[in-house]
Order: sequence, then structure tokens, then C-alpha cells
Amino acid sequence: MNFLWLRTWLLGVKSLLLHPLRSLLTVLGIFIGTASVIWLLAIGEGISRKAQEQIEGLGAHNIIVRSIKPPSEVTESMGRMIEYGILRTDFERLQETVPTVERILPIRELRRRFSYADRLVDGRLVGCTPQYADVTRLEVDRGRFITDADSRNKHNYCALAAEVATRLFPFEDPLGRSIHVERDYYTVIGIMKPRAPSAGIGGSLAAQDFDNDVYVPINTLWNRIGDQVFTRRSGSFELEKIELSQITLRVDEVENVLQTADLIRETLEQHHRIRDFGVTVPLELLEQARITRLMFMLFMGLIAAISLLVGGIGIMNIMLATVTERTREIGIRRALGAKRGDIVRQFIVEATVLSIVGGVTGVLGGLTAGPIFKLARRTLEAAAPEVMAQLPEIIRSVVPVVVPWSIPLAFGISVATGVIFGIYPATRAAAMDPIEALRHE
Repeated sequence: MNFLWLRTWLLGVKSLLLHPLRSLLTVLGIFIGTASVIWLLAIGEGISRKAQEQIEGLGAHNIIVRSIKPPSEVTESMGRMIEYGILRTDFERLQETVPTVERILPIRELRRRFSYADRLVDGRLVGCTPQYADVTRLEVDRGRFITDADSRNKHNYCALAAEVATRLFPFEDPLGRSIHVERDYYTVIGIMKPRAPSAGIGGSLAAQDFDNDVYVPINTLWNRIGDQVFTRRSGSFELEKIELSQITLRVDEVENVLQTADLIRETLEQHHRIRDFGVTVPLELLEQARITRLMFMLFMGLIAAISLLVGGIGIMNIMLATVTERTREIGIRRALGAKRGDIVRQFIVEATVLSIVGGVTGVLGGLTAGPIFKLARRTLEAAAPEVMAQLPEIIRSVVPVVVPWSIPLAFGISVATGVIFGIYPATRAAAMDPIEALRHE
């Protein structure tokens, strides 16, 4: 019995090699379908992981409260001075009344121009506390970050992001030197390591790029700059008053995060007559991202399955053509004593060989997703840097991650496709009348 199957497989391979180009094109259809399953799932997994990493970077224990500028129809009634956002009294109130909060950070952000000698950098001036580095996962490269003593004594000290330090001091050591922030100056006490940007999430949390940041004690910022921001636009000016840009709260236990977020919303709503703040809960976003990941991968897998379906139709088409071409051969085999089951087995084996070869090569092609994706991205960056610059950061930095279970899934589907689409041509060949088949020219 084993010898019979072996002979059937060898005969099937020999029959396929008689028409190499046709067999190769059929294998190509299965190859594309199998590789597409692995590639699309890998790209989907890479995008999903990148999004989840950015959300996790915000901290599952954290709750982020951001100031949000009200719509124009609301601000028009405020006159020249537009006052909105979370207040220092909100910070104190939350610090005193929310028992599950173990750490609370006030943050004030401003767009400013930094200068040293004749070099200029436009970036973000961040007034913060020493805990800011820990919460945002900033690491010191040289020197130190700001301390409680710096904030308490309102020292004019600053720590520079890596990109700012490189651009302002390309040939000098920044430590101990002073940079100008418009009319003020700050002494550099530390240089931070590069930090990947975080994506914007929802309407209450904008994207943050840490490359062009300068960090100063928040009490120093309040003392030197204050709360008012003067902006000139096309012949007119606008005066805004914002006390805090953000409050980040760290909750003691993950189980208490959602309940604490509801309490914070209720507390702030009682003291704000307009909705000029947003509460972002990374834990909620993380759960949504995981659900979206499953839906996204299901969608990508469905698209890839269509490619395999097309490859299966190609197998059926080739096998039907083969049956027509080999009608006389089938008649001779039946006349010599071959049973219908032998004919069915012969054609199913040929279809299976095509699908196995296509599946194996497709798996090998699918495993190259990462290197080929990186090569394509580098090529596009060199050929069209403007196009790449306009793409979202998550697309520019994503790396495909091959999902382990996608390999046996894609290979199994490719083999099943070959068998299923080979059944009809096989049964059609077996159903031929031997006498009519022998008469076929």
C-alpha cells in the first residue's frame, strides 16, 4: 500500500514537470496567497504592538487630565482675555480629596524659541517637577534632572532633550552653559537621552514629540513667565490665561483606576462651568486597542484568504485543463484495470503537490516580511523623503512582527485549498467512460 502511494506521488510530480511553466504559475498563485496571510497579519501585529506600546508608555496606573481650549463660539464671549483649562486650585483639590492617588504631577507647557550664540531651536518649554522624568520615562544621559530644591528655590536651571542639546551645542559641552528663552536665560544642568514620540490619542491628548523639549522647574516657569500667553495672528492679537496644561495622577492599584477617573471627572465638572478639560485613561485605551487588534487582524486575514481563494481557483482551472488534455491517458489506465479511486487519487495528489510547494515557498516568503519591509521603507525614504515625512509616526517606525500561529495557519489553508479545489477535477476525470476516453483525440 505504501509503495502504491509512493508511486502515485512520483507519477504526480512527473506529470507536473511535463508542463513546468504552467505548474510554476499555479504554484505562484498559492505562494502569493500564503505569503499574503503571513505578511498582512505581521503588518497588522506590528502596527497593533506599536500602538499598544505608546499607550502603555502613558502608564496603566496613570490618569491624564489636559486643558482643552473651548470652541470659538465660547471664547468669543470672553473678550480679549481667554481664560480656560485646569487650575492650580484643581491640582490642590485633587491632591487633597482623591484618596487612591499616590502621586500627582502639575505640568505647564509653552511653545518657545531657544537660543545659544547664533543657533536657534523652536520647541516646547516644559515646567514640571522631578517626578516628570519617571512618569514620561525620560532617562538622563549626562548631568541631572531638576530636583525639588530647584523648584522650591525657583532656580533658573534646565535640562535639555537630546535633539535640542545637539542643535544648540554641536561642538561644545552644554553642561554649565546658559541658553536664552526669549528674554530669560537658564543654566543647563542635564542632557536627556533620546525619547520616542507618543501618538495623539483621542481629542484630549495631543501627540507629544520629546525631541525639542527644555525642562525647567515649574515654580520657576510660573515666577518668570506667569500664566498669560500673548499670541499675534494676522494683525490681531490674542491673550490666553492657562495655569496648568496637564495634571498626571498615578493611582495606587490598577483596579482603582476607572473608579478614580470617574471621581476626578465629577470633581472637575463641579468647578468648571464650561468643558475646558479632558480626562484620558490609558487603561481604557489599552483595552480598546486590544479589541481593535483582534478586529484588525481578522480583517487582514480575510483579505489574505481571498488571495488564497484566487490561488485555489487557479489550481482548479489548471487541473480541469489537465483532465481534458489527459483524457486518452485516463481511458488507457481504466482499460488496464485502474479503478475510479486510483484516478481520483492521482489528480488529488497532483493538486496537493502544487499547493504544498506553493505553501512552503509562501511561508519562506512570508518570513521575509521584516527585512523586505525595512528595505522598502529605506528605499522610499531615499527616493521620496517628503512623502515619508508626511506619513504618521506609527507608519514610519512600525516593524512587521510575524505571528507564530500564522505560519501553520497559512500553510494549512494552502494545502486544504489545493485538496478542495482538486476534488472536482479529480472526480470528473474518474467519472469518464473508458471507451469514450479511448476514442478521444
